[in-house]
Amino acid sequence: MTYPSIYIESTTQSLHARIDQLTENSKGLWGKMTVGQMLSHCTVPYEQILGQNTDQPPLFMRIILTLFLKKSMVNEVPYKQNLPTAPSFIRTEHYDVQKEKERLKGMIQTIQEMGAEKLAAKPSLSLGKLSATEWNNLLYKHIDHHLQQFGV
Repeated sequence: MTYPSIYIESTTQSLHARIDQLTENSKGLWGKMTVGQMLSHCTVPYEQILGQNTDQPPLFMRIILTLFLKKSMVNEVPYKQNLPTAPSFIRTEHYDVQKEKERLKGMIQTIQEMGAEKLAAKPSLSLGKLSATEWNNLLYKHIDHHLQQFGV
């Protein structure tokens, strides 16, 4: 399965439209997160790319991620439901859904405008160097997974 390109406007618009369908009352079809927690959770990789969040797993965990999990994180196979969440991605507080929707949409837009070449020049804090395609797969399948979790 080839994922839509996060580097083109139509994909950004499609993701924005799906995000806009979420409301304070949206319930997950699996998992424990509220919609606000999910939206905040989905901003983490964008915050890391943009230098707003520099939380990095310990060296040993980065080695494990790179050697054993990277391929499954950047390939074209969708994530399974109820996979464990990295500690820096866990959200337990209450979040304003409208604010988180706008924040996430803005970050998606920023990455689209950044483009494939600039994004590929930025290493992942957890996985190291990624190609433009690997970044695309990682970011798209993560957000798609959680939007599906909430039925949009």
